Amino acid sequence: MKPITPGAVVIGQSGGPTAVINQTLIGVVKACLQRPETFTKVLGAVHGISGIMKGEFVDFALEDPANLEVVAQTPSSALKSVRHKATPDDCQKIFARFKELNVRAFFYIGGNDTAETTNIINEMAEKAGYDLACFHCPKTIDNDLRVTDHCPGYGSAAKFVAQAFMGDNLDNRALSGIKVNIVMGRNAGWLTAASALARVHPEDGPHLIYCPEVDFSIQAFCADVEAVYRKLGRCVIAVSEGIHGPNGAELISIGEVDSHGNKQLSGSGALGDALADILKKHLAKVMPEKKHRIRADTFGYLQRCFPGVVSEVDAREARLAGVAAVEAALAGVRSGSIAFKRTDAPYAISTFVTPLPTVAKETKPMPRELINAAGNDIVAEKLLPYLRPIVGQLPAIGQLKGTQKA
Repeated sequence: MKPITPGAVVIGQSGGPTAVINQTLIGVVKACLQRPETFTKVLGAVHGISGIMKGEFVDFALEDPANLEVVAQTPSSALKSVRHKATPDDCQKIFARFKELNVRAFFYIGGNDTAETTNIINEMAEKAGYDLACFHCPKTIDNDLRVTDHCPGYGSAAKFVAQAFMGDNLDNRALSGIKVNIVMGRNAGWLTAASALARVHPEDGPHLIYCPEVDFSIQAFCADVEAVYRKLGRCVIAVSEGIHGPNGAELISIGEVDSHGNKQLSGSGALGDALADILKKHLAKVMPEKKHRIRADTFGYLQRCFPGVVSEVDAREARLAGVAAVEAALAGVRSGSIAFKRTDAPYAISTFVTPLPTVAKETKPMPRELINAAGNDIVAEKLLPYLRPIVGQLPAIGQLKGTQKA
């Protein structure tokens, strides 16, 4: 393998931020700063490739090392983010900037769309004969990158979702009713499925979990909720923002799309409100004798960067992903995406480099075998052992043993 050409390095962050994406950033930064003979300048692109084209950079040599560690523990993208797919014209502007600054390594932190952009830049660099190492460092709360066992950012978001459902279940238990919570995830149900970690006691919610890997039926949904409601007098429901009808039919249309073609799903309470309204009408018909308390919440962007709800394992692995990318570049690997391989008993992960095209653009849904036959819950014995090590410790939930009449 050819050694990396000495020169400047540019690091960027792209796509939705997470609670641990800055751990990856600082992992790359510190690993590069330790090798000044190879990485002559360590620059951060503000707003990703848009910052590269505009010449907006942070020089990490001027940053206080102690503050970098504070930044590492801070949620969201310290360099600010972008959702922009590089066009051929953009690549020409990027290469012009790289040549101007003698950039010889590019590390881009993000999800599958970021991997696609990294791959486009890598292919253009090869075509132009420009010597450039291009690495994608993984992040996504959706946990939907291909090849890797799991993604940095997912463990912390899953911890938030689990704790949010713990709290909502306790609220619902005190003042019974029906509660619908909409969870992020687009085409993958991993984050919605993490709500199952909230079940501590036998009748704890969420009582129903709906993921986009299974076609959603309004009729079956109403019947499922009615059955739980009649049995327990309450029902807590986890619904992925990406649920759809047969053949991908939209249930609620928002209309907005980004440059990668992704439709807006979060940031709107439309789906939750629609499902709550459907349930109100259904229960008014089948149980007219009772007044029904039905509410809906959309967790939205709260899941991504909530301070204080960070998985320690997630933070550690996010840092490792950044360091591994730099080590791969120093070892002479020219391009790729960092991926995780898991070993169990005890839990541990190792990193490896997978080609950029294996991660770019396409996503990895949750395997169908992790969802029950009815499509309204997960298979706990299969999914929870996967989740628990990367989410970490959750709060203890107490419950009185019983009641007695005085």
